[in-house]
Amino acid sequence: MAIDLTYDPDVEKLIDRTRTFTREHVLPIEDRFAGNIADAGGDALRIEMQAAAKDAGVFAPHAPVEYGGHGLSMSDRAPVFEAAGYSLFGPIALNLGAPDEGNVHMLAHIASAAQKEQFLAPLARGDVRSAFAMTEPAPGAGSDPAALTTAAERVDGGWKINGHKWFITGADGAGFFIIMARTSGAPGDRGGATMFLAPADTAGITVGRHIGTLDKAMIGGHCEVFFENAFVPDENVLGAVDEGFAYAQVRLGPARMTHVMRWLGASLRAHDIAVAQVARREGFGGKLGDLGMVQKMVADNEIDIAATRALLTVACFELDRGGHASNETSIAKTFAAEAIFRIVDRSIQMCGGLGVSDDLPLARLSREVRPFRVYDGPSEVHRWAIAKRTIGAAKRAAREAQS
Repeated sequence: MAIDLTYDPDVEKLIDRTRTFTREHVLPIEDRFAGNIADAGGDALRIEMQAAAKDAGVFAPHAPVEYGGHGLSMSDRAPVFEAAGYSLFGPIALNLGAPDEGNVHMLAHIASAAQKEQFLAPLARGDVRSAFAMTEPAPGAGSDPAALTTAAERVDGGWKINGHKWFITGADGAGFFIIMARTSGAPGDRGGATMFLAPADTAGITVGRHIGTLDKAMIGGHCEVFFENAFVPDENVLGAVDEGFAYAQVRLGPARMTHVMRWLGASLRAHDIAVAQVARREGFGGKLGDLGMVQKMVADNEIDIAATRALLTVACFELDRGGHASNETSIAKTFAAEAIFRIVDRSIQMCGGLGVSDDLPLARLSREVRPFRVYDGPSEVHRWAIAKRTIGAAKRAAREAQS
């Protein structure tokens, strides 16, 4: 069967509009504020940029059509998200940044009709932001979600939640939280988690300090959040009780891939800047771009860009088919997180002193993409999971051969 890697004409038009909007409208704002979304105006700027994105017809490409989006598949999202990611503020402007984009995806698949009306609709429209509250300080849930310690206790009419979360992206100013809490079992057990939807003004929910990190372009920061007898009614349980870990996979695989799409766009900007620089800069008797060592860096960047897109295509294809794509997304995420950093790092090297200065955006791009090797699962955890699946398949094959 032939493999068709072309896009529908409507998607091609959306890619072009997104590219134009991001570079002409959003990029100058990012540059003016050196990529710091808080300095640029935070939510006030978000609302302004999102209104412009709606006028340009590029807003919410991933959201269901009935909620004002374009309803793109995972495969069709890839080039659109990449085009938006060319600016660090692009994902915010198009309402496709983390964690809101992943939360829209999950709510569209899991939420009840009433929950969609209360939570998904305003999130997809950009009326509110959201946060996904799972990560906890050690010894709680981090790279190992089974270590979950935040607990939900059943009470009349609902649940009371107690726990301490941190590195919760977008928590400051979020309109609501999706909370992962343990409803059965003990920390270390593979099951027993449930997801809850809670408006941010729920009594007992407190957003604490912003945790200082390398990246500065994610709106709402990365915060500590405390839950002290926070009451959530039964109707705000997302999905079924004790099935939270299974539902998380609906979000995590696609969200890892959309991270790849966005950061690939950022690395492409770094590459474009470096190539333009070496093509015009004179040194050592000619253009820097004519030197073999520089040409190697350019070629290696092109290879990393192409390989990232190829792995992303495979993973998105499998997700669109309805598969878990656990291995495909782990492979794509691990390779991309490291390749994207290499692309930006080589771009800095090609630009020399300018590369590490504030005269070019490369240094800030490096700071923004570096955490991706930790966020959404460190590279080491994904490698462990890939190896475990591969060895497990070999063991099963050996057993079947013996039987």
